[in-house]
Amino acid sequence: MACQLLRRSIVELCHADHRGDAAVLEKWLANKTPDNITKWIMRADNNVFVAERDGEILGVAAVTDRGEILLNYVSPDARFCGITKALLARMEAVARARGNTECTLTSTATAHRLYLEAGYRDRGAPPSGMGVATMVKRLTPD
Repeated sequence: MACQLLRRSIVELCHADHRGDAAVLEKWLANKTPDNITKWIMRADNNVFVAERDGEILGVAAVTDRGEILLNYVSPDARFCGITKALLARMEAVARARGNTECTLTSTATAHRLYLEAGYRDRGAPPSGMGVATMVKRLTPD
């Protein structure tokens, strides 16, 4: 179910990033497989979260123990319900609890404004060529 959510979110919500280009979509979706997602969940240094309602997964997020946000996807059926912001707050809290003073991520064009509004700042171009910017946010102590 988590794999399906990630894939649907990319295809249906991230048009500003892939613009319907099959080659871009293929590259972006290539590692969004059930096997890879299981590996991400099982990694000892990953913290994976889901948002759910009545047994339906509405969001999937992951942050490393180093404070790098790897995933933050919402179901197209639950967009603009606060799920992405709630998952982001949870990941930042976990990163802070792990002793990090900042969180980093690679933003899509689709999510860039959300991250700016959440206090993230552009740091530079994404290393993989996917996304629009690497971003950083200083974490304040609790």
